[in-house]
Amino acid sequence: MQIIVDNNSGLCYGVKRALRIVRKTKEEKTKNVFTLGNLIHNSQIISDLEKQGVHSANSPEKIKGGTIIIRSHGVSPEVRKILNQKKVKIVDATCPIVKNIQKLVETLAKEEEEIIIVGNRDHPEIKGLIGYSKGKAIIIENESQCKNLCPKKKRAVLAQSTQDLYVFKKVATALIEYTEELRIFNTICKFTQIRQKSTSELASSVDTLFIIGDKNSSNTNKLYEISKRILPNTYLIENAEQITHEMLEGSDKIGLSSGASTPQDTINEAVLKIKTNFKHQLHRENIVQ
Repeated sequence: MQIIVDNNSGLCYGVKRALRIVRKTKEEKTKNVFTLGNLIHNSQIISDLEKQGVHSANSPEKIKGGTIIIRSHGVSPEVRKILNQKKVKIVDATCPIVKNIQKLVETLAKEEEEIIIVGNRDHPEIKGLIGYSKGKAIIIENESQCKNLCPKKKRAVLAQSTQDLYVFKKVATALIEYTEELRIFNTICKFTQIRQKSTSELASSVDTLFIIGDKNSSNTNKLYEISKRILPNTYLIENAEQITHEMLEGSDKIGLSSGASTPQDTINEAVLKIKTNFKHQLHRENIVQ
């Protein structure tokens, strides 16, 4: 049996930065520290932050005072304006990569052309980008949705920072049919692209692959979809407890990759669970033989 962990697994730069900002803010403020929405998509980390006194507020209207931390996904200009009107201290933990995409969308919106953003319309990052587009952005989730677009002389297309590169390429190719002049901006985070590439390579070399991460995490779900296209025996799990004997059956090589909000401890626990399960499984097989 061989267990291979993707070298690019674990927390990404943007998540580590956001957590550092929250911890530093909490050290400076003893009470009334909030994040606007969950800081990142990891229920365990959010639970730990709650225990430390960092609470999550679903909307800016519910915040009456104290310190508010803008989460890694960023917010729209409208939300930021509401926060500025309140008697609160604002701490910005927006991922720098997301902030760059916001600036790009804002610039494109001034150039009087249609903006196509490839991403999940319900994701907080996308909701923020729509605000920066001043209503000019159209959200496309897959290439089939391009058929609903009218022909245009000029368009710009970009992506959610955690988008699947394969899907983005498909959409961009489909848009060429409906656009005379198409400007393509690959705004997918470089770290995300590296992780997607290494996960696809790992899926090609193992019998079973576990993608570890929160079910609400966009980048985790993208990794699962990428791996599933290559290796049907791919599982999306949030923690080691979800690993079963049936998942491991008949596998000599097992791979593990993770979303950008998954701590190293969670990955290590999954490795330990697999080792333990395999020992029991092999013991039973030897008895049968």
